[in-house]
Amino acid sequence: MSTNRRIGREYALKMLFALQLSKDQEETNQLLVNFWENFRFADDDLGEPLAAADVPLATSSRLFAELLVNGVVEFRSVIDKKISEIAKNWSLERMTPVDLSILRIGAYELLYLPEIPNSVVIDEAIEIAKRYGTKDSPSFINGLLDKIAKNSA
Repeated sequence: MSTNRRIGREYALKMLFALQLSKDQEETNQLLVNFWENFRFADDDLGEPLAAADVPLATSSRLFAELLVNGVVEFRSVIDKKISEIAKNWSLERMTPVDLSILRIGAYELLYLPEIPNSVVIDEAIEIAKRYGTKDSPSFINGLLDKIAKNSA
């Protein structure tokens, strides 16, 4: 069973992934404003896409997703610098968009949300990487977030 925060993290991943594909600031702003109405999910039972607004979602999940996205967007340069410093021989451009989005969310939580234990942040990122990333994503993300956690303690 997914927790409200896990669900929030998954929505944040989807929003940040979509943001990486946007071409300019206006498109980015529009995406953030309209995400809940425009984003489509595959309905496993019907095989038809559903608008995010039609998918039942706890208010706490939605608020947490928005907190994460807004935090990553606001502190992206700091977060990206931290990831770049830790990820030896890996440029941000070389990382998959999914892995980079998961790393940005995890780094934001580690750096700016001290009330969430580091172990929880890292475990959640690993689980999300297992679901959305490649077979190598969980260990890659675990290693980088662990280093960020240790360096920011």
